[in-house]
Amino acid sequence: MLNTSTTERPLALPTALTSVAVVGMGYVGLPTALGLLEGGVRVIGIDHSPERLRAIETRDVDLIEADHRRLEKALYLDGFELTGDPARLAEADAVMVCVPTPVDRYLLPDLGPLRSACEALVRHARPGQTLILTSTSFVGTTRRMLVEPLAARGLTVGEDVLVASSPERIDPGNSTHTQRETPRVLGGVTERCTASAARVIELLTPAVHRVASPEVAEMTKLYENTFRAVNIALANEFADICAGLALDPIEVVDAARTKPYGFMAFDPGPGVGGHCIPCDPHYLLWQLRETRTAAPLVNQAMTSIAERPRGVVDRAHEVLSDAGRGLGGARVLVVGVAYKPGVLDVRSSSALDIIEDLNRRGARVAYHDPLIPTLALPGGGMLESVARPGDGEWDLVLVHTVHPGHDYGWIGDGTLVLDATYRFRSADGSKAGATP
Repeated sequence: MLNTSTTERPLALPTALTSVAVVGMGYVGLPTALGLLEGGVRVIGIDHSPERLRAIETRDVDLIEADHRRLEKALYLDGFELTGDPARLAEADAVMVCVPTPVDRYLLPDLGPLRSACEALVRHARPGQTLILTSTSFVGTTRRMLVEPLAARGLTVGEDVLVASSPERIDPGNSTHTQRETPRVLGGVTERCTASAARVIELLTPAVHRVASPEVAEMTKLYENTFRAVNIALANEFADICAGLALDPIEVVDAARTKPYGFMAFDPGPGVGGHCIPCDPHYLLWQLRETRTAAPLVNQAMTSIAERPRGVVDRAHEVLSDAGRGLGGARVLVVGVAYKPGVLDVRSSSALDIIEDLNRRGARVAYHDPLIPTLALPGGGMLESVARPGDGEWDLVLVHTVHPGHDYGWIGDGTLVLDATYRFRSADGSKAGATP
């Protein structure tokens, strides 16, 4: 029987912590591996994709500048290895699972990558290892995908192997909130599990907040990102309210931001994207269907977020109509397709939905993004970024993502502009265009 009590034996920990394997070398796994290496342990980076491993080896990866420097150094060190062989998991004193947890086209959790990673980990686990799940998922994932299968193998969690959840808190492209400066929540199956996992997480950040169980850690991450989703939906709704009252929503946000307590500013925009906000709350909602627990506020927020790109296209139609032409046949340039500024990532980007809807309504759509040279469309087909957008003749320029350090001075000069960021300013410093 699985032993999960907190008094099973003194908190003696495995004597060695010299190596850590990281499963999944994506936007979370690679910075995690670099942080562990800097913490003084040997790192085995494992990824099933040869293309991803090759991209890391050729430095063709999306990292903040500090991590690029760390990667350059790591690739010349004997203590940093990259492999596609999951059997190498057995060599490590600790393992961190950092694989993606996306949703499918129906907004249901796609547990395939996580299930596959956990199955490999259980298959190759050995006594004495510490196993930490960092991927965001439903409450109970750690117990269901690691604890129970390990017990079926005859490994007692808390004695033979040590298991914990410590959801990642990495913000791609953000050099302000580094991994080392960001506290991590950690919940082990037993006290001994928590204590051993803390030794690993403390290599990444000294600020470790321990909670009573993996389930508390899992719910904490879902709460964090659901909080953001609800407030983004509210910010977008207030932007629409301000538009109806002829007010500048950004002036309102910035004014409210001056309050030093009881308010946290969220900016409106064209939609959300990336790995967290469009996905994580759906893991919660999916689980709540099983328990028949209502979450009307979360449901409405996620519905509002999903509908936001269509609202931007509706506004594009209105702006063009006010200028004396329709959307059908209009030459529309979407500026920026990454899901947020400064990243080379289009996962769940609202730009994809906007472009698809514009095409469906008959517009002739092109895009310009200095960081994204080609774009695969959800419905099939490819687009290439317009290299010299200032030379084109556009009926409408729709500003979606503005990357820092790039020239957008060509926007303006009589061009009809729809600023879906609400904060874009033309070269002369004036606010450009009609916001959504």
